[in-house]
Amino acid sequence: MGILPGLCLATALASTFVPGQQFTLAWVHSIEKVRWEEDYRVDLRAGARLVATEARVRGSAAGMEPPPGAVLRDGWFAYAPQDRYPQELRLSRSEFVPDYELCVNQNAGERPGPDSRDCQPMARWLPSDGSITTVRACTGQP
Repeated sequence: MGILPGLCLATALASTFVPGQQFTLAWVHSIEKVRWEEDYRVDLRAGARLVATEARVRGSAAGMEPPPGAVLRDGWFAYAPQDRYPQELRLSRSEFVPDYELCVNQNAGERPGPDSRDCQPMARWLPSDGSITTVRACTGQP
């Protein structure tokens, strides 16, 4: 037995634990139809906390310009997130737009990417209640 790093997902009606040390949160902008991805890892050294490692946007559009310092790489503008240690992520989920994708990478040390992760709509783990879903680093038992 041990402690598993992972994510705690919660709505006003339910919560669940998703094991994994690295993950990517991805979504498509509802108006511009541009895909965004943010990579995170769960750091257990200082208690369970999120560490934002990289963000990417698949192009740019009005109001969605890549930040200064972004680098164009394989069709994506990649950059270092400004908030490296968010306490939690607050996601607005609506029935009118596609759900967020959560891509879990169980292998620490591997960079998250389409070939090294299991990407599923967030509803696989926790249905939306049409409001806010919070995501935070946490631990669980096997």
